[in-house]
Amino acid sequence: MSKPALKKHLQTLSKEQLIDTVLELYDNVKPAKEYFEFFLNPNEKEMLEKFRTAIVNEFYPRGKFSEPKTRFSVAKKAIADFRALKPSPELLGDLMVTLAEMACKFTYDYGDMWEQYYTSAANNYEAALKYLQKNNLLDNFKLRCENCVKYASPCGYGFEDDISSIFHDYYVS
Repeated sequence: MSKPALKKHLQTLSKEQLIDTVLELYDNVKPAKEYFEFFLNPNEKEMLEKFRTAIVNEFYPRGKFSEPKTRFSVAKKAIADFRALKPSPELLGDLMVTLAEMACKFTYDYGDMWEQYYTSAANNYEAALKYLQKNNLLDNFKLRCENCVKYASPCGYGFEDDISSIFHDYYVS
């Protein structure tokens, strides 16, 4: 259904029917619920922490017997869900850098990973720096981005070179 068709249909509903439809959406669609909660109470920092926790838990889960899952898809979904709320560029950049940090720190703490892990980590690191540059935020995150280079330093398979090269493309050039 197109937006104009939806708009036309919604205009035919009474105020009460429209309220019922919105409440049903709120109850049945988790992203819609998050959006309405954020829309009505826009606490960006609280939402940032919620999504940051989702990313951190992929690499460093809490709990005695929890194993790291390192699913980049879950971490990227957290970023996409946060982006959908239209937060400030600085907070979105913060979350994007968090993913890069966790991925690089995990290799530092646990040793060599598999090729696809390194590719995903480097791609997400570059996406974060590109976003920071686009929004004139590179200076705000330089130390954290530099730490990613440090975390990648003992890793093999060219990961250190990739992360260092990406850093230099945005901070030294």
